[in-house]
Amino acid sequence: MFTNQAVLVTGACGGIGRAISKKFAQLGADLALADIDAGALSDFAASLEEQGASVNIVAGDLADRDYCNQLPEKTHMLFDRLDIIINNAGLMRRGAITHTSDEDYALSMMINVEAPFRICRSAIPIMAAAGGGKIVNIASCWGLYPGPDHLIYCTTKAAVAAMTRCLGRDHACHNIRVNAVCPNEVDTPMLRTGFEIRGLDPDQAKSQLDETVPLGRIAAPDEIANVVSYLASDESSYVCGALIEVNGAKPVY
Repeated sequence: MFTNQAVLVTGACGGIGRAISKKFAQLGADLALADIDAGALSDFAASLEEQGASVNIVAGDLADRDYCNQLPEKTHMLFDRLDIIINNAGLMRRGAITHTSDEDYALSMMINVEAPFRICRSAIPIMAAAGGGKIVNIASCWGLYPGPDHLIYCTTKAAVAAMTRCLGRDHACHNIRVNAVCPNEVDTPMLRTGFEIRGLDPDQAKSQLDETVPLGRIAAPDEIANVVSYLASDESSYVCGALIEVNGAKPVY
């Protein structure tokens, strides 16, 4: 499905990022994988290459503005094309505004909002000159329907949702389709770390969370990756500026 297409994935070593990268590798894409953990990224890329995937790594810190600005061009130089961008990297800082530090605010805005802004700004001229492309952002149901005690996370994901709609509208004329996937809870290391921080047993807490979902369980990373690949494929050729909720019918409240 993605043979001879170059795909940039940020946050490639996270739970959802790994699933997305594996999905595109299985579907024949040429991958440029970005993550702050260069060692883990190298090991992950090697595992994909062992399965026959075409992979390059572009490790770096999304808090570095120059790195973000250059990622699309680096991908284009590696493969002589840039077809798809998946802005997956993100972080979650919990708490009400009175428990949100300046560092929480600055880093969350940088990674969750400014990084995809810079990557999109740099990528769009490259894609437009080539006749089009696809960008899929990872937002969140919590950005559409803010939940309690996640002030800065909800704020940043709401910004990603608004950015997606604006870019989808503004660049449809360039044949660049921009959409976002909005998950609710997903069974990732980040989720389980959050349980541990709150002194909870991750397995027990995950089981209790499963019971709150009408479908009977929270999402697996692969289920998010499936929607991402759909939005990046020609099967979604008329989907543009959309926010796709992937939530097992569970509302935020």
